[in-house]
Amino acid sequence: MQKVVLITGASSGLGLATALYLTKKGYSVFGTSRNPKKFNRSIPFELLPLEITNTNSIETCVAEVLNRKQRLDILINNAGVGITGPMEELEIDEIAFNFATNCFGPLQMIQTVLPKMREQSSGTIINITSIASYMGLPFRGPYSASKSALSIMTESLRMEVKEFGINVVNLAPGDYATDIASRRYNAPLLKKSPYHKYKESLETINNHVDQGNPPEEIAKTIAHILSQKNPRVHYQVGPFLQKLSKTLKKILPSRIFERIIMNHYKI
Repeated sequence: MQKVVLITGASSGLGLATALYLTKKGYSVFGTSRNPKKFNRSIPFELLPLEITNTNSIETCVAEVLNRKQRLDILINNAGVGITGPMEELEIDEIAFNFATNCFGPLQMIQTVLPKMREQSSGTIINITSIASYMGLPFRGPYSASKSALSIMTESLRMEVKEFGINVVNLAPGDYATDIASRRYNAPLLKKSPYHKYKESLETINNHVDQGNPPEEIAKTIAHILSQKNPRVHYQVGPFLQKLSKTLKKILPSRIFERIIMNHYKI
């Protein structure tokens, strides 16, 4: 039976690459976008409208897939947004929106698809977080925190639904060459701000994205996860040094690891 996949945020970047790859592999793929009508590229899968922070939009999107296919085998929570800025100067509303998009929205997607997956006694949920979720990064605090929150909830959810035949996986990518920078909220560079190193750090962040690996690597990793009967809880994919940072945090004294991160971000 052809498996049905729903991928949030599939109009660009990692989501688009994954949707194209899984379609090629024979999956029945539905992607989502805030405004599919603005998408002007020919693609072999359908884009459904979805606002990840809106409960009604989430319920309507999932209902549409179930009405079309009568089942839903795989949910890939990919939609997300970035945020940068000094913790002191970031507006609370922007931090709240980041959590709503990166954490609470994906959780609502999960809550909406789980009843059908339990009825099927099968299903796979893959939450796309970030290697940044394993550590606090300067000028990226809310992003690291929102992705970390989703990663921890993945661990809890996985144990809760295992008896129903449902797999839950966390996939943490490093930097990949996508358009995420164009959709990221960057706190204004205030003239009187004491955080004068923020501008240089932001340039470093953007350069890492521009020089990142091709997003097709993520798509291939997801296909590998879906081929496993009992996938692991956590997967990391990306440049070697970024993946190594998780291990270094575990084994190095905290002040030494902190200094490495600060040097990396030039602060």
